[in-house]
Amino acid sequence: MEELNYQNSGSLSQDYARDFIKSVYNYMFAALTISGVISYLIGTNPEILATLFLTASGGVSMVFYVVLFSPILISLVMAGGFNKFSFGTLMALFILYSVLMGMSLSVLFIAYSMGTLATTFMLTAGSFGFMAFLGYTTKTDLTKFGSLLYMLLFGVIISSVVNMFLGSSRFDYVISLVSVFIFTGLVAYEMQMIKNMAHQAQMDGTLRQKLALFAGFQLYLTFVNLFLSLLRLLGNRD
Repeated sequence: MEELNYQNSGSLSQDYARDFIKSVYNYMFAALTISGVISYLIGTNPEILATLFLTASGGVSMVFYVVLFSPILISLVMAGGFNKFSFGTLMALFILYSVLMGMSLSVLFIAYSMGTLATTFMLTAGSFGFMAFLGYTTKTDLTKFGSLLYMLLFGVIISSVVNMFLGSSRFDYVISLVSVFIFTGLVAYEMQMIKNMAHQAQMDGTLRQKLALFAGFQLYLTFVNLFLSLLRLLGNRD
């Protein structure tokens, strides 16, 4: 009887883990869908683009800067309000973030052809899927690897800011190359962390929902950044 109870407990734990990971990917795919649809609808309509992001004199409107920088504020609010916000509030912020990100990504349709965007997206999806599988199945502890990648990411951010003033195309190419390495590696690291999180049976229902949402949010951000890095590295501008 004890052996049967143990087997039932193990099976239940596996079910909880699978449901958790399924929820994570549902949130990620939902955010990608929202951002993709919004970016396509705006980016393929020059009139909407001009109305949103340009002033009457042809300059960049304030809306553009709000759309560009407000996601940073929303992500900080979400992180700071994880414990005190309800799941519904976090979900609303998550959706708002996805919409704003879609609006900001719409300008890519001006700089790149539809074929380039589609090809880069498929390459991103393939790389993401492979590294996620690797992170889920590997028995190697990726904790130190993840810490190193985040340090490199901080260096890339600083380098990108510096290159805004230098305007070096060669330096930009190196930054893009390193960024692709960082974000592909982060997919494996984050997937392993999510797998470990999924087996924490002591989490209650609300906490599991919030953690799944944040994990999906993290994977969504990694996917988008990997896509942008590959686009800068391989994309042919119109």
